[in-house]
Amino acid sequence: MKELVLIRHAKSSWKDINLDDFDRPLNKRGEKNAPFMAKVLKKLVKKPDLIICSTSKRTRLTLDFFLKEFDYKNKIIFENSIYEASYESILKVIKNIDKKYKRIFLIGHNPGLNDLTNYLVSSFKENIPTCGILKINFDIDSWENVEKDSGELEFFKYPKMLDI
Repeated sequence: MKELVLIRHAKSSWKDINLDDFDRPLNKRGEKNAPFMAKVLKKLVKKPDLIICSTSKRTRLTLDFFLKEFDYKNKIIFENSIYEASYESILKVIKNIDKKYKRIFLIGHNPGLNDLTNYLVSSFKENIPTCGILKINFDIDSWENVEKDSGELEFFKYPKMLDI
């Protein structure tokens, strides 16, 4: 059994129009939602074995709240290919995860995370809002065996659903 927790970065700021998209920080709502959603996630899952995170500023800032909440000090892979990635690119990253890791947190962006979830869980037709979290379970021994419709959605949560 493998567990994949997808986390979309928290709401980012458009305040400085001169900033490159990659360098945008979180806005006030993002800074409020991220620690809240980290607490929600901690009630639902155990600490991850590995975290993979996009290299953008907003994903790194979102990550910080989850690291703190989970008191996570294990391996983190900062992956450039997750930024503005297609689901195929994200899937390639997942398929290359060492099979010794059971529970993975992956922090990234839409539309890639949404498209990936649609690919992995045929019944998923939602939009993953900023700071949305979801968990997909796989009845496999190795990450390389992840394929279309092979996942089962355990939960999907996001801030507005929880009245924050």
